[in-house]
Amino acid sequence: MQDAKRRTELPPIPNKRYFGISEAARLCAVKPHVLRYWEQEFPQLQLVQRRGNRRFYQEKDILFLRQIRRLLYELGYTILGARNWLRRGKQLASPTKNSPVVREVILELEETLALLK
Repeated sequence: MQDAKRRTELPPIPNKRYFGISEAARLCAVKPHVLRYWEQEFPQLQLVQRRGNRRFYQEKDILFLRQIRRLLYELGYTILGARNWLRRGKQLASPTKNSPVVREVILELEETLALLK
């Protein structure tokens, strides 16, 4: 059940300038408290804050959060690993069989399958 939840297709990002935390959470398929935690863990996130310290996310923030989500939930990185990956300035491309990360995962899965047989 949790694997299905993690692989959910994310909704398209509407053409808006700012998004509240609830909408950003929905667009990234995580809960708002997760976004607040990620803000503390990933210094690259520079949110716009207005009245009463309310968070406002821009499209670039949503895209960055989706990268974090993919690293953590789909590729299995730890917070530290994802932080290091993003600090080096790497961008995640769409997964393809030629991607080094995908090839590595495929090899690990094949080894696990061989052990199970």
